[in-house]
Parts: sequence; C-alpha cells; structure tokens
Amino acid sequence: MCTLRTPDAHWIYPNKTWNPCSIAEPCRRVMQQLRRIFMNTTQSLITQTDWHPLVLSIQVASVATVLALVVGLALGWLFARKRFWGHSVLEAVFMLPLVLPPTVIGYGILVVAGRRSPLGAWLREHFDYTIIFSWHGAVVASAVVALPLVLKSASAAFAGVDRSLEAAASTLRQSRFSVFVRVTLPLAWPGILAGTLLAFARAMGEFGASLMVAGSIPQQTQTLSMAIYDAVQAGHDDLALLLVIVTSLLSITVLVLSNRFFSLR
Repeated sequence: MCTLRTPDAHWIYPNKTWNPCSIAEPCRRVMQQLRRIFMNTTQSLITQTDWHPLVLSIQVASVATVLALVVGLALGWLFARKRFWGHSVLEAVFMLPLVLPPTVIGYGILVVAGRRSPLGAWLREHFDYTIIFSWHGAVVASAVVALPLVLKSASAAFAGVDRSLEAAASTLRQSRFSVFVRVTLPLAWPGILAGTLLAFARAMGEFGASLMVAGSIPQQTQTLSMAIYDAVQAGHDDLALLLVIVTSLLSITVLVLSNRFFSLR
C-alpha cells in the first residue's frame, strides 16, 4: 500500500530562526526611498509651477461673486416678496444658466457685448474698451453662471423670514430700508451666505463660457480650469494632476463651509 508522508518541517522552513519581522527593515527602506522621491518630485513641481492661473481664478471668482450677490439679492427679494404677471417666466429666464450648455451662455455674451454688438461697438468707440479676450470677460461669464445659485438661495432665505418680525419693527417707526437691513437681512443671511459660497465655487470652476468670451491666454485670461485643460493637451500630466488636487481641495473647503451655513438656517 502506498502511504503519503508529511513533509519534513526542516524542508519547509530550512532556517528555524526565521523571523517575519526580518523583511520589515527592507520594506521600510523601500518606502523611505519612494517617499523621498515623491517629496522631491512634488517640491520641484510646486516650485516650478506658474501659479498665476490660481491667483487669477480667485480674482475672477471673487469679483464675479460680488456681482452675482448684488444682483441676486435684489432679484431674490423681488421673487420672494412680489407677485406680478410673468413672475414664473422671468424667474425661469434668470435660472437658465443652470441648465444651458456653457457654449450657449458664452455665445449669448458675445451677442450682447461682443465687438460686433451695438453695446460692444459703443464701448469700443467711446472708451476703447472690450470685454472680449480680457479677464473682465471671464468675470462676466462667471457671474452669469453663478447668479442662479445666489438668486435661488436668497429667494428661499427671504421667503423663510417671519413677516411678523418685520411688521413689529415697522411699528417702531423704522423705514423699510432700515427694517430690511436690521431685521430681514440678518435673518436671511445664513442662507444667502451659503448660496454665495456655492456661487464662488461655481465661478472658480467656470470653463466653457469663459473660454469663448475671454480665451485662454497665459498670464492674462488663463484661469485654473483652463490651465488644467492646456496641461492635459500638452501632455503635462504631473502639472495637470497638481492643479486638479489644488482645485479639489479648494472646492471641498468651500462646500464644507457652505454646508455649515446651510445648517444654520
């Protein structure tokens, strides 16, 4: 009869003193080497990267957000407190940038304020000024796409304010403007600020409409999103990845802050 023999333990483990921890030191050295290479590459990439697109993106988004906030506050209060003929249609028109393709928005801006338009020709003739292929064009495009976020948040915030508090303030001989500044606006401010932060994030990420209106000119109109696109097209994947990480971190920060303000409503 054939019998099976259990292999000798010495054949499986020729070294009785073998310790699994003996591979820890080589692994640690390899990880240190990889970490050193990664840090050196990242540091070199950061120091050699042109950060002008990031600065320009923050500048464009900040100005665009201020414009969107001013217009959004007025329209938000109007749509929340007044009812008139064509109310729904007019509100839908201002909300269109949320659903329209960016190219449509960019083309619309070119039609209204381009060099061939009456407004663009008038600005060029009297002030020698045009928004086309300038960072001002990127501001206009970003403000247009960011406006619906401020408008909707402001409208909901104003609608949620207790009207009895405003009525009580009016009995104290306060003007309408004083009631708005001292009562209505502070009560609605958390929701408005949350929408403003979302608008800033949207303006930071604007690409299509800005590209049509302002172009992607290095050191002039090239924002962060355009720099990422240009880096990918040029095959600079390391630069594109770095800019994507920076953009993602900024977006996450803004969204976290926006969620906190939404929770205060």
